[in-house]
Amino acid sequence: MAIGPHFINIMLIVKGITLAVMLVGLLVLPLLPGLVVIWAAALGYGLAAGFGTLGWIVFAILTVLMLAGTVIDNVLMSTSAHKEGAPWWVILIATVAAIVGTFVIPIPIIGGILAALVTLFMIEWIRRKDGRKALLSMKGMLVGWGWAFVVRFIIGMVMIGLWLIWALV
Repeated sequence: MAIGPHFINIMLIVKGITLAVMLVGLLVLPLLPGLVVIWAAALGYGLAAGFGTLGWIVFAILTVLMLAGTVIDNVLMSTSAHKEGAPWWVILIATVAAIVGTFVIPIPIIGGILAALVTLFMIEWIRRKDGRKALLSMKGMLVGWGWAFVVRFIIGMVMIGLWLIWALV
């Protein structure tokens, strides 16, 4: 059965849309769960184009990378704040504040980061009775967030590269 020109055009459009969504996920990584966006784009591509053996292998690797990147993100932010003196229970409360802040503060995703930082600072200030030490804990969380961004960006580029291999082979 021959593949018609309409099918080829549709597949080019599907590949173009998938790549565009992945690049948006990569470029807005600090503001959105970009690795999840890249992973979802790959899933959509697989559903539209079919997975095949290579597709399933690549998609499994993309899934592991997305999950690992998400865990690394939280670990880097938490351990950096903990190294600066914030106890784990304060970091947990700041994480919950980030989740709530994402939905309550009208600035998308930045609201979550702001909520986490403000919560961490306030609890540490009250707990330690020292604004400088509270700022150090907050700085630790920010440094961890910066490193997490770098790691997620690299993982996102690897994910897109793997998808390109899948899409172009």
